[in-house]
Amino acid sequence: MPLTVQDAKIVVGMNERGDAEHDIAAWFGESQAKIVEVIDGISHGSLAAANDDELHPVGAPGPKALRLRSDVLRALDALDGDDLAKAKAVLREGLATFNAHDAK
Repeated sequence: MPLTVQDAKIVVGMNERGDAEHDIAAWFGESQAKIVEVIDGISHGSLAAANDDELHPVGAPGPKALRLRSDVLRALDALDGDDLAKAKAVLREGLATFNAHDAK
């Protein structure tokens, strides 16, 4: 699926923030070459960067997704045990960790 204009603005913003091109590519399931085309204005023209609050977290999505998957499984276990409060806490903590910026 091609990158939308909004996706491209996010790419530009992540690049301006200093994110690694391979991490940006991983977030969108694209090749690094495609990300460079966006950054260089080849595929979408010259675009303003998306706002900071629209950017994906810093770091590769793979490790973040694995940690979040583990948190979801823990939350499901809590729900199976009828512990709604624990499930909510695990999910909130997992989302906060997912959104945290990893070291560049």
